[in-house]
Amino acid sequence: METSDLLERCYPGRRAELKRDIFRKALGLFNEQGIEATTIEMIRAECDTSVGAIYHHFGNKEGLVAALFFTALDDQARLRDSYLAEADTTQAGVHALVHSYVDWVDSQPEWARFQYHARFAVTKGPFKDELVSRNKVRNLQLLEWLSARGDDLGAVPRELLLSLIIGQAESYCRAWLSGRVKGSPKMYRGMLAEAAWRSITDVDSP
Repeated sequence: METSDLLERCYPGRRAELKRDIFRKALGLFNEQGIEATTIEMIRAECDTSVGAIYHHFGNKEGLVAALFFTALDDQARLRDSYLAEADTTQAGVHALVHSYVDWVDSQPEWARFQYHARFAVTKGPFKDELVSRNKVRNLQLLEWLSARGDDLGAVPRELLLSLIIGQAESYCRAWLSGRVKGSPKMYRGMLAEAAWRSITDVDSP
């Protein structure tokens, strides 16, 4: 899966062609120059369009950053849900969460790199309430899915559960994206998934 594939999947059709192009060029600039250093004028020049066209689609730079960020989250969630649909036990669900996370980062490194960098900006910006709302819905759905398939997780505080499941995979993916490690995350998806399962099943009750 390449950047163009992700955008065509999320924004299909000829009418969305300019929007996809703005997204594609903005993503590259944000990753190369940094979010703070990138200006709307730089994006306009790369897209060979007008500032008005960018503002029409996204409102301002903060709106463009948030739109890119939410697009990444939605695509990541789409893959996660497809993996979860195949899981029928709590353990299989935990493995599915880790596998989908790792596979998405491995196949979409530029989007994942942007997602990590942009999270702080979105958290502190005008779209922070939307992010909080999205996260609440997503986390509730995941916790309900896991809880409905057994009592294996009874000793784990619910607010800690998702961090235990994804934390180690996220740490390795960040290291890979920054070049600190060379092995693709997908090489270790099985080990990371099993480590996540052990981390939530070896927890003693308070």
